[in-house]
Amino acid sequence: MRTLRGPLLYAVLITGAVLTLMPLWWMVAASFMPTGEANSFPPRLWPSRVTGDHYVDLFTRLNLARYAVNSLIIATVTTAISVVLNSMAGYAFAKLRFRGRDRLFRLLVAALVIPGQIGMLPLFLMLKQIGLINTYWAAIIPGMASIFGIFLMRQYALSIPDSLLDAARMDGAGELRIYWEVVLPTCRPILVTLGLFTFMGAWNDFLWPLVVLTDGSMYTLPVALANLVGEHVQDTELMMAGAVLTVLPVVVAFVALQRFYIAGVMSGSLKG
Repeated sequence: MRTLRGPLLYAVLITGAVLTLMPLWWMVAASFMPTGEANSFPPRLWPSRVTGDHYVDLFTRLNLARYAVNSLIIATVTTAISVVLNSMAGYAFAKLRFRGRDRLFRLLVAALVIPGQIGMLPLFLMLKQIGLINTYWAAIIPGMASIFGIFLMRQYALSIPDSLLDAARMDGAGELRIYWEVVLPTCRPILVTLGLFTFMGAWNDFLWPLVVLTDGSMYTLPVALANLVGEHVQDTELMMAGAVLTVLPVVVAFVALQRFYIAGVMSGSLKG
């Protein structure tokens, strides 16, 4: 029985991996199929004739490059600011002493159970009052800091030895210098993990950009792709090409940074 357990486990894992990857494979294959071929039954897993016409249409006729630039600006700026603000707050909650620190942190953690959609209306009204609707900042501001990001950074920063920070203070370093030269290099794996989470969330976000970006030229890729579905519902190959371009940057970012991402997750589990 034990001799069969290993091969059976591998067979189950391989089957699960194949079932998980099949929709992604079909999405990529369909994007290169001639018009109408993706709707055939049974579904084809490989195009009869490889064509890139749908990708050309996306960039020439439908101006998808503009939407990709919008998504890239919003996701990149959101990620950069979020990493800085969340790491500062997480370090402060972990290592700095101030009145009400623990109570405030417990309040933040309790707020995790509140659905984000509840805050959309007041946040929208606030942004409208200061004239930021239909700007990049309207899509960026909600993602600049998050309770999850603060919690993640705080839990990792707890593992930084106090003796290391005290030694830096004895050398005359201020808190900002300690944060920049000691804390950030120490927290690099978890910073990459947080950055990937934030980038993927901002890149794939659909609802909030749909609410605050009213001008079509400001749309992000998910919003533009949803409009593409409505206008070209019969052109499955064109929609699959748009989906591939939407997923591709996230996949590339994850593959490029997976070593740091895994290190951050593993170190967090070992230390937390």
